[in-house]
Formats: sequence, C-alpha cells, structure tokens
Amino acid sequence: MNVMKRIALFLVVNLAVMLVCSIVLSLLGVGQFTSGRGMARGLNYTSLFVFALVFGFAGSFISLLLSKFLAKRATGAYVITTPRNDTERWLLSTVQKLASVAGIRMPEVAVYQGEANAFATGAFRNSALVAVSTGLLEGMTREEVEAVLGHEIAHVANGDMVTMALIQGVVNTFVIFFARVVGFFVDKALSRSDREEGVGIGYYVTVFVLEIVFGILASLIVAWFSRRREYRADAGAVRFLGRRQPMIHALERLGGMQSGGLPKNLATAGISNRKGWFALFSTHPPIEKRIEVLKSLQPV
Repeated sequence: MNVMKRIALFLVVNLAVMLVCSIVLSLLGVGQFTSGRGMARGLNYTSLFVFALVFGFAGSFISLLLSKFLAKRATGAYVITTPRNDTERWLLSTVQKLASVAGIRMPEVAVYQGEANAFATGAFRNSALVAVSTGLLEGMTREEVEAVLGHEIAHVANGDMVTMALIQGVVNTFVIFFARVVGFFVDKALSRSDREEGVGIGYYVTVFVLEIVFGILASLIVAWFSRRREYRADAGAVRFLGRRQPMIHALERLGGMQSGGLPKNLATAGISNRKGWFALFSTHPPIEKRIEVLKSLQPV
C-alpha cells in the first residue's frame, strides 16, 4: 500500500474515532468537562473518568473491529477463496483441521509477500483472519508451518485479540485520567488567581508531557501481557498437533531466519517480532526462552 493510501486510511479511521467519541460524550453529558471554562469551576472526577473511559476504549475497540480490513490493507494479503495451487490447498485444509480441533469456525486464510512471519487477527473468534508470509512458506517445512498455524489458531481460540484490546483500553483510560488530574493541580498551583476563562498553559503542557510518560509506562504493561500470551499460544500449538517437536523446530528455524516486521497495529499478532531496544518493551519473549518453556511442558 503506497504512502498516500496509508495516510488517507489513517485520517479516515481517526476522524471516525473522534466523531464517535464526540457523539457518545454529548449523549453522556460530559461535554462540559472538555471545555476549559467547565474545568475552571473545579475538577469533576466522574465526568473526567467517563471522558477518559470513552476515549481510552474507543480507539482500541474501533481498531479491533477494523483489524481484519486494516491488516489486509497494511500487508497486501491475498485471501485464499479458490486455491490456485497445491500449497494453497494444503494451507486451507491444515487451517480447517486446526480450527476444528480448537473448536472455532474456519477463519479466513491469507498469504502476503514478505520475510518469515505470520499473524492472526479479528474481533471475533469465529470470524478471524490467519495470514502467513511467503518467506515463512518458503523457509520452513510443512510440519513447521503447521505448528506456526497452530500457534495462530491458539491466539484466536484464546480470544487474545479481544484481551489485548481490553488491556489497551484500560491502560489508555488511566493514562488519560491521571495525566489530566495531575495537569489540573499543576496548573492550579502555578496560577496566582482563580481563572474564569478556564485552565492555563500549565495544564496543557503537563497533560502533553504526562501522556507521553504514562503512555510509555503503560506500554510496558501491554508488552508484558503480550509476552504471557505467546507462551500460551505455543502451548496451544503443541496441544493441537499432539506433540511439541514441530513447534520447537519451527521456533529454532525462525531463530535462524530474518524475521519480517509487521505494522505497529499487528506487532503483537505475529509469530515473531523484531527485538526492540529494550526487552521490557518487546511484545514477544526471546525465542530461546520460548523453546526452553516448551521443552519443560509435560508430554502430550
């Protein structure tokens, strides 16, 4: 997808989020809080929390609902409807078998051009999307690819996409809430007289800085949950296949390959993610640690 299309898609999604939030806030009667004049009369914690809750969850859940569409556009994934070759026929039948074992409906199956990676996304367990890259298909044996597919099906069966959206919404809510509470009191402390016109520059600067700081701290929480669910998905693949070696071999193979990066909104959905500058911000545990945990599992 070219740059102009990405920018247009970003703007449309964000405008939609803002429109929905504005309507909901008006219906809930908390629009007064969003104006500086309303805040000049004092901080209404209930209105503030509703405001934070709406904005905190809106982006998270709208992204979740649009996740399949955005994933297809971001990666250029081709959804297999009528298999064109033996590989596509094998992919469909393998995903169908794994989905049946996991107790979910057959997800959409897609292939995209890129280095070794795979991901699962979708707002609902029974209408998900599982996609694999050409690099993964070309660099792994079918047994290893089947293990990777089992890992992604486990994500879907575990409801991981919804869980991550909920966690993101919660941390967003508290980032917005506490940044504004602190901002209000900082501005009040800096002000030499009561304002009738609203809050001053101290409020806006404080909120801007604290949303960045709190946002970084919140990302540590999200990343920690993401790493926990990777272990569960690995174990799920072992359970679906009935043996641990294919998943171990797939991870070993992946460790020796150039892992393909995914767009930010899909980073937590992939089988692997490029290592960040700091391990605590990584959405995936080290492959060596994942293999160690798999080897410690009780035999299936």
